[in-house]
Amino acid sequence: MTRVDDTVSRAPAGSIPLWLKLAYSAFMAVLIPVYWHYYGPTNFLYFCDVALILTLVGIWIESPLLISMCAVGILVSQAVWVADFIGNFFGVPLVGLTDYMFEAHRSLFLRGLSLFHGWLPFLLGYLVWRLGYDRRALLAWTGLAWVLILICFFFMPPPNPNPGLTPVNINYVWGFSDHAPQTWVHPLVWFAGLIVGLPLLVFAPVHFLLARAMPKAPRAAVHP
Repeated sequence: MTRVDDTVSRAPAGSIPLWLKLAYSAFMAVLIPVYWHYYGPTNFLYFCDVALILTLVGIWIESPLLISMCAVGILVSQAVWVADFIGNFFGVPLVGLTDYMFEAHRSLFLRGLSLFHGWLPFLLGYLVWRLGYDRRALLAWTGLAWVLILICFFFMPPPNPNPGLTPVNINYVWGFSDHAPQTWVHPLVWFAGLIVGLPLLVFAPVHFLLARAMPKAPRAAVHP
């Protein structure tokens, strides 16, 4: 016979404000069809876009696991995006990740939507604080990331000198440039490096930081 320990702490009901759920949903109601129209469905294979969609589901069902997965998966990359954007704004780009945000020939509307890269990591930090951090997130996001990397490497377009708006080199499976593959190592070595390196060097540090700094996601304790 089992019983649930009622002393286990729980997140309060409705712990994510309704206005935030509605505002985020309104943003996604604009972004999804616009991105689909201009970039096509393959654009939603990017880690950051997957995180956008999972966050939409996570805030409505108030799932610590889904929100924690997104935080583990993209906090580092989006922090780099923010730093590069600020550097670019002051004329000192760091890695060139946000150069497209300052190209006048690109649609100002599309660039405006892309600003989600700047506020999403802060939103995820807030959501993890509200719901608690689910320690299963590291394994769950790693498994999802491996599937996305496999799809992008074997089935999606590689870098192209003139890709236009077509998503190429999704999730940087061919290197850091969308215009040409990296030449430092064999492509399969680069691929293996992503499979091994991302969980160890990118996801795991965020996992341990959140596990230490954030409240633990409440789960019912079952006793014999």
